[in-house]
Amino acid sequence: MNSKFVGTGVALVTPFNPDLSIDHKALSNIVKYNIENGTEYLVICGTTGESVTLTKQEKKEVIATIIEANQGKLPLVLGIGGNNTATIIDEIKSTDLSQIDAILSVSPYYSKPTQEGIYQHFKAISEASPIDIILYNVPGRTSKNIEAKTTLRLANDFKNVVAVKEAGNNMAQYLELIKNKPDGFLIISGDDDLALGVTLAGGAGVISVIGQAFPKDFSEMIRLGLKGDAKEAYKLHFKLMDVIGYIFEENNPAGIKSVFEALNLCQDTVRLPLVPASKALKQKIERFVNNF
Repeated sequence: MNSKFVGTGVALVTPFNPDLSIDHKALSNIVKYNIENGTEYLVICGTTGESVTLTKQEKKEVIATIIEANQGKLPLVLGIGGNNTATIIDEIKSTDLSQIDAILSVSPYYSKPTQEGIYQHFKAISEASPIDIILYNVPGRTSKNIEAKTTLRLANDFKNVVAVKEAGNNMAQYLELIKNKPDGFLIISGDDDLALGVTLAGGAGVISVIGQAFPKDFSEMIRLGLKGDAKEAYKLHFKLMDVIGYIFEENNPAGIKSVFEALNLCQDTVRLPLVPASKALKQKIERFVNNF
């Protein structure tokens, strides 16, 4: 088992200043906050990082800031994905991956390929990648589920396909993957609300959104889940349950950025087409943070 990706990984936000430029100081502080409070690894330029609104140069700058703040302490995962296979391969080949431990690659969106198309897409990425790959299945965003049989086929056929981040909110599919996965292949929850249940069932933990705001409690919850200590783990789950719902009530990452604003770690600025959390949602989040 690749222990680098067992436990709690966090899908880092990209903080912005009011003028929509990247707030590198806030990003550095969020990285250090997670290192100090128990997060096991960091995920860069995923959906939560608003990667689709970043230029190539901005992505390079974000990666550099995180590497500098991390100082080699935690494993790093970089999001490189999309629906143009050739473009992804070019990005992999042109990106300095010397400080990156794995690529997180989302299933092709919009194009709606067949399961064979999804398989061939990731086959090509596997053959092009010099480092490990974590598949990312999020059918609510891509409109196409990576079926369990396709994930398992990829896991069995390619040694550098080491894990899947499942974010379909589908417990039956999680269980099918956990039951039938090859030895060493990791089933990682991408659903914060299901993360503990998936971990207790035999999953490897989570790549979390809310975990970056409450890393001490969230990462301890997952560690207890990995030990099978359900009673103590669920105490922490219930403590965090309301805010997990809040951050996904409107859109991600507006919700988590509102939490960070309440924690004085970054402003809640997002780039269009996203908009900040509504006043009503901000009030709920502020009450939660103030009473936490």
